[in-house]
Amino acid sequence: MEKRKLGKIGLEVSAMGLGCMGMSHGFGPVSDKKEMINLIREAFDKGVTFFDTAECYGPYINEELLGEALEPIRDQVVIATKFGFDIQNGKQVGVDSRPEHIKKVVEESLKRLKAEVIDLYYQHRVDPDVPVEDVAGTIKELIKEGKIKYWGLSEGGADTIRRAHAIQPVTAVQSEYSLWWRRPEEKILPLLEELGIGFVPFSPLGRGYLTGNINKNTIFEKNDFRNILPRFSKEAIGDNEVIVDFLKKESEKMNVTPAQIALAWLLAQKPWIVPIPGTRKSNRLGENLGAVNVKLSADQLKEINEVLSKIVVTGNRYTEVLEKLTEQ
Repeated sequence: MEKRKLGKIGLEVSAMGLGCMGMSHGFGPVSDKKEMINLIREAFDKGVTFFDTAECYGPYINEELLGEALEPIRDQVVIATKFGFDIQNGKQVGVDSRPEHIKKVVEESLKRLKAEVIDLYYQHRVDPDVPVEDVAGTIKELIKEGKIKYWGLSEGGADTIRRAHAIQPVTAVQSEYSLWWRRPEEKILPLLEELGIGFVPFSPLGRGYLTGNINKNTIFEKNDFRNILPRFSKEAIGDNEVIVDFLKKESEKMNVTPAQIALAWLLAQKPWIVPIPGTRKSNRLGENLGAVNVKLSADQLKEINEVLSKIVVTGNRYTEVLEKLTEQ
């Protein structure tokens, strides 16, 4: 698989990464550990070198999963994980990016990942009670100590990113970005291009919606967090089918899938964008990775952008409570 560089410092990864959250968190029951280890190793065999996790996925068990799966090939892959939540008795009770907390949890993540160093360490969400300069200063110390190599921010706003970068150069920013959530184009992407920071879109397939496999009759598992998202109400799912219908028509022209069109569109935006679609199925893994070979022409990109610019997406992406944890 082709490689891409995140940031000016030189972190090179596969053009498509693997988001591992859904294996342990957020999308129904926890998957069988042995099956997920096999899937992660299959991804590596198919060229993926970039794997994404976080301490709060589970919590903790997703990092443990990656630690076990990637231990035999640790020196050949890049693992990204995240800090910044206050986790009590297995539940997130708030955010916490105090320097002393970061220094504590980085050690715990290292143990779970069976690693001597974390390749890419993101602040998962901005902590309004801790200046980002203090966070960046702590990261700088951890880099000097050899605990982490690179760092980034997840869902950080433009001002926060600029302030953080001034203290310790940021390698990558991770935020939601897809054909049906394009807010990063307003402020984030121009800033990242200016500063030389890479971008890692999560939920590049709209939490599964852009695959065309979800409709208003879809029933999610009880502990699938899409149940509480406004964009996944029956009404919103029905209203937004116009997006999927368009993707299906485009994909039929090229003999590819709607998911591959959506991922290829992201890859075509900037050479420093690396999507991290998640999956728990081998056939979906192959489908997603196949998008790297789908090349959209300038005319195709123009048509997609023109059509989608006229479509108003129904439903907010998050509840009001969850939205407060993000910056744009």
